[in-house]
Amino acid sequence: MKGKFSERLLVGLTGCKEEDWKNKLKEIEQRKISRISLFLERFERYQRDKIYDSLLNSVVKKIPLVHIRHDMVKEELDFLSKNFDSTYFTIHEDHFEILEKWKGYHKNLYLEMNTDNFVSNLVKVKRIGGFCIDLSHFKVAEQKSSEDFNYVLQNRESHECFGCNHLNGYSYEKNTDLHMIRDVKDLDYLKSLPKFLFGKWIGLEMDNSISEQLKFKKHIEKILDKNSQYLS
Repeated sequence: MKGKFSERLLVGLTGCKEEDWKNKLKEIEQRKISRISLFLERFERYQRDKIYDSLLNSVVKKIPLVHIRHDMVKEELDFLSKNFDSTYFTIHEDHFEILEKWKGYHKNLYLEMNTDNFVSNLVKVKRIGGFCIDLSHFKVAEQKSSEDFNYVLQNRESHECFGCNHLNGYSYEKNTDLHMIRDVKDLDYLKSLPKFLFGKWIGLEMDNSISEQLKFKKHIEKILDKNSQYLS
């Protein structure tokens, strides 16, 4: 058992502009949320430095899941690991070309698959900790029966491979992921997903405000906790 979803679902500090992370961190402070997920993919180094300084002086104590990007150096992972017990660092397929820069953290790296129907020969999930299944990406790939989808299925019996998740919305009409959720219906696709996909930590990769994320979090909990087959 991996625990109730109320404990595994983490609100996400997301965005690309200074106002994005500042506004979310302000809400986190007001609500005294001590455990979050952190999505750094769209933040440059000078922005990240400001985020790190602000986090050190915040109510946040734990950041189990961090989505990193190509220009992050090992010292940044050291900082997050030391100060916030970060152990799940999620990467993209093309990051297999630069794994050596994160030497010592390979088993803490988790692969988020693309939706481009192509998996490079460089991608070897067994070299790292396993998969970070972006749940909406999986749904997109499933609808296409793409190479990305097949690569995940090839490893479905290795339950230890599925370490963590990103969670946002999904449009059946357009077969695409949604980072800004407008309606709880954007989360209905979760009812159709197999249990092996779900890992220890699930980061809400939404550009919505923290108050909106908390509202959607309750809805997600109802969907997943209702379906006991998800609790593997």
